[in-house]
Amino acid sequence: MDNVVGVKFRPRGRLVYCDAGELPLQVNDHVVVDTAQGPEVARVVTLGPASQHGEPLMKVVRPAEPEDLEASLRSLEEEALARCKELATELGLDMKPLAVRRDCRGEQLTVFFSAQERVDFRDLIRKLSHALETRVQLRQVGARDEAKLLGGIGRCGYPLCCQNFLPGFASVSIKMAKEQNLPLNPMKISGICGRLFCCLSYESKEYAATKKRMPKLKQEIATPWGKGRVVGTNLFKETVTVQLDNEMTREIALDELVQGG
Repeated sequence: MDNVVGVKFRPRGRLVYCDAGELPLQVNDHVVVDTAQGPEVARVVTLGPASQHGEPLMKVVRPAEPEDLEASLRSLEEEALARCKELATELGLDMKPLAVRRDCRGEQLTVFFSAQERVDFRDLIRKLSHALETRVQLRQVGARDEAKLLGGIGRCGYPLCCQNFLPGFASVSIKMAKEQNLPLNPMKISGICGRLFCCLSYESKEYAATKKRMPKLKQEIATPWGKGRVVGTNLFKETVTVQLDNEMTREIALDELVQGG
């Protein structure tokens, strides 16, 4: 048996020797190995004959394809998240594990979690690293990051912007809602994260610029039908509703107005 390789299923896992058959493999190649639990992805860490331990060699089925690596990664992240939740409960930690991500080199797992207060998770990291045979770090995130990690559907009926396309979180203030004439009820202008809608910032500058051009309510202005008093404005349509001296109301485009005293 000439073509024997040593592989690891986890970065800190034990070295397992396998029969690679006729496959020309190199160190760091990813392969699919036939194990007692079924096909599993492993990384080649050494080439050469197995040590004399008397155990039968597992067989390398084939080189791993991108879809194999993706499935393996997803499975490991799901396992890590489930195990983290179990250990957090066992240790009595008041925290909510949200998601797990593996780094590009496959050497470390990052567990994202939310918590109301600071959490001492040193025992959790130690036990989780041992259980998964992989380096683990924990990172606490806020409400917006939690929504981005978990995803969901916004009030608009579309997937959350933060998960779909936003590269980061812009600063959002209640002033933006005022400029857009939106109701100031937090329940109506907040997302599932409990924070103000990210989309309030998308056209904030345009709304602010338009509002500066708008006459104020009760202001007297000149119109094609004579003088009138402003009784309403529509930022979206860029129109003004005026009440004329004859008590009639007319809606007119902002660009057609001549403001007067």
